[in-house]
Amino acid sequence: MQKWFISFRHMKIKNKLSILFALIILVTFSFTFLVQQYAFSIYDKQLYDKSSQVLNLSSAAIETKLSRIEQMSYDIIADIQLQSQLLSIKDADSEYDKHILRQKVIDRLLTYAGSEPSIYSIQLIDSQGKENGAGNVTDIDPQKSERIKKLTSEAEGDNLWIYPDEKDPALISAREIRSFSNTNFDLQYLGTLVIRVNIAKIAQQYSAAEGDLILFSGEEVIYPKEPLFSLAEVNDSFRAQKGYFTQKMKSHTYFISYTRSSNTGWTYLNITPFNQIFERVIFIKELVVIVFVAIFALVMLIGVRFSRSLTRPIDGLITRMKMAEKGNFAGAHLQTADDSPMSMDEMGLLHRTFRLMVERINTLITENYANQLLIKETEFRALQAQINPHFLYNTLESINWIAKVNKQTQISNMVESLGFLLRNSINMKEEILTLGEELEVVRSYVTIQKYRFDERLDFKLEVPDYLLSRKLPKLTLQPLLENAIQYALEPTIGTSRIVVRAELTKEGLIILVEDDGPGMPHDTLALLRNGEMKAKGKGIGLLNIDERIKIAFGEQYGIRIDSAADTGTRVLIALPREEEV
Repeated sequence: MQKWFISFRHMKIKNKLSILFALIILVTFSFTFLVQQYAFSIYDKQLYDKSSQVLNLSSAAIETKLSRIEQMSYDIIADIQLQSQLLSIKDADSEYDKHILRQKVIDRLLTYAGSEPSIYSIQLIDSQGKENGAGNVTDIDPQKSERIKKLTSEAEGDNLWIYPDEKDPALISAREIRSFSNTNFDLQYLGTLVIRVNIAKIAQQYSAAEGDLILFSGEEVIYPKEPLFSLAEVNDSFRAQKGYFTQKMKSHTYFISYTRSSNTGWTYLNITPFNQIFERVIFIKELVVIVFVAIFALVMLIGVRFSRSLTRPIDGLITRMKMAEKGNFAGAHLQTADDSPMSMDEMGLLHRTFRLMVERINTLITENYANQLLIKETEFRALQAQINPHFLYNTLESINWIAKVNKQTQISNMVESLGFLLRNSINMKEEILTLGEELEVVRSYVTIQKYRFDERLDFKLEVPDYLLSRKLPKLTLQPLLENAIQYALEPTIGTSRIVVRAELTKEGLIILVEDDGPGMPHDTLALLRNGEMKAKGKGIGLLNIDERIKIAFGEQYGIRIDSAADTGTRVLIALPREEEV
């Protein structure tokens, strides 16, 4: 699972969008399909129920028809004339009388046989064993005749159905005839009534036109003579009094509706080809699936085209970025002939912004290249200009040597200090010095100024040794001492005291440069703090020192000035408490 998730993460966006579209469509249509199938299942059940009811109507009609024939058999055995005639045959001695009586019996049977077209014949076996029949009479096999007599005798007057066989396709309704007269039930045996019923005609008359009917009792088939399939194939499906099921036989599916007669106990099977009755429903279901597949394919095609329309500008942008990555900014900026006009959506704005950025980068590279050429030229000129400082250093060394030869100690000290100051100010290799190195520059500067002002300059240095390794920008203190001498010492004729002090506080490393000069008025101090007042001379200004400290250590550090008229000036330098360079 994790492997698939990682693979999905690294897919192209168009593939991710295609998969997302597919999932959304699949989930949506799956839900719709399931709901539809549920609705179809309910519809199918109702349709099956209705179809079963319609098909079972034929079974009810056949059952009604057979009930009428059964009622007819009862009417015949209860017919007073037949009772009298049969009783007379039983008691008659003359064969002639019997013959006349039998003709009357046949005439009476004809009145019944003509009233029902689905009857082959009505045959009556009298007490003398003679058959008397009306209709399409067929001689009954003697063995079958004896079996009928035996069964009807056991039935004790109830109707008995004898099923068709190979010799006689008729369904037989049989009853035993016993004598009775009004209230006198002597129950003498008068004969056996046999009604041969054309079950095929009844079945064809009432069965559904599009289906087949099978009528059976137990495992014995009543109709037709050769059923569509063996009853053993569907015997397990009869679980209730009536119902329906589908059965596949010989590569065909059938819809089978069945009902059991509560009167005879027979089972009626109405068999219909499934596709024949449910063809339209099946067509609708297949149509739904086809439409679903077509819509899915169409939406996927639209989704793929949509995802490509989104990712095509991204692919173009990636190509331009790769060109820019390789340094071909001009090619990344140019618009090719294949590029279509960009829309003003997010991707269009991204393309436009990228082109502007590439154009700006290309411009900066061009300017930087020109600046590099200028820097190289400047460095070349600076190398040429080094001849003059070297000449000056050599000259100062010569003066120092002559002063030492002539025992001019002051001149020698001044020349050495001046040389040290020049070397430190011209050296551009190190921008950050230790406090100790910066104080060496201060001492050299003070040495020169002491020879100039003699006893008027009272300089004090109060810096603990453990702070000498702390870092600060080059030429931070010397310009402050220069300003102190310029503004505190030069305007006066008396002695001026200048103190450099360093200490650690909660705020950080604090270096103070204090003088006891005339100080500055409030308005002058405000201009100086705001950087609006230019320093006298050509030295390094306070604003320059403050900016270099902020660049090196942060905005919370720098220079603060406290001064007032006739109270002197104090310049405070705030540096980090811990080493941060």
